[in-house]
Amino acid sequence: MKMNGNSGEVDLHVHTYFSDGLLSPKEIVEKALEMGLRAISITDHDSVDGVFPAIQAAEGTELEIVPGIEISASMGENEAHILGYLIDWKEGDLTKALNAMREKRIERMHKMVRLLQEKGMDISDEEVIESSPLGTIGRLQLARVMVHKNLVKNLRTAFDGYIGNGKPCHVGHEYLDYVKAINMIRKAGGVPVLAHPGTMGSDKDIPIYVEAGLRGLEAYHTKHWPATSDRYTEMASKYGLLITGGSDCHGILGKDMRMGKVRVGYDTVEKLREEARIIRDEKIS
Repeated sequence: MKMNGNSGEVDLHVHTYFSDGLLSPKEIVEKALEMGLRAISITDHDSVDGVFPAIQAAEGTELEIVPGIEISASMGENEAHILGYLIDWKEGDLTKALNAMREKRIERMHKMVRLLQEKGMDISDEEVIESSPLGTIGRLQLARVMVHKNLVKNLRTAFDGYIGNGKPCHVGHEYLDYVKAINMIRKAGGVPVLAHPGTMGSDKDIPIYVEAGLRGLEAYHTKHWPATSDRYTEMASKYGLLITGGSDCHGILGKDMRMGKVRVGYDTVEKLREEARIIRDEKIS
């Protein structure tokens, strides 16, 4: 799936092993170069720890790294993922907020480890936390430790039998309110964009996000059919929002390397850059 644009193609939704991806930033950069991409955005969940390693890996190449993040948020009972593009990933308030979110994730992990121990599994908090000293602590990291220790056969068994939604050792995630997520991105000088809106609640919520400061829709996404992309392109035009797109790559699954399967033109990066300049001139309380 491609959206035409000038001067090369970009993938603006890529995860590394600093959240729930399988590849390092360096490996992601190498794959992007092989694919001839002009730019990629590292958008790890609730973490910016993969941004600088990717910038370092791309130094001296023609690949541009767009600093990004994907914040896990909620609107009422609906989950909402807010992408933040061109953020100042070293900004103090952002760093504090992400550290607080990591601490909550660690608390959640303690609870799931306790439940697994009650099931007779030989696993400790330290093993899970040490498996991901930076970035996001989530169920994927826990599942990997379970597989590594031969407590389960594979990742699917870990989720289907123990830590998946509704399973006996699952503990729910405490999401950030969508308004706070959008403001967090804007305060860091970034452009807030609703990720894969076709999987996020109802289209009727779009104006509510816009009122809160949303600046774009990820119209092009692996889980969007062409008609879905057309619908969100029209909605973006209606509400004066930018249009972005990306593969939501998490690495190599089987023989499938998702990165680059959804591309938009480099002019999307230029439009995001202009929007970021506007946001940085605004006063955000």
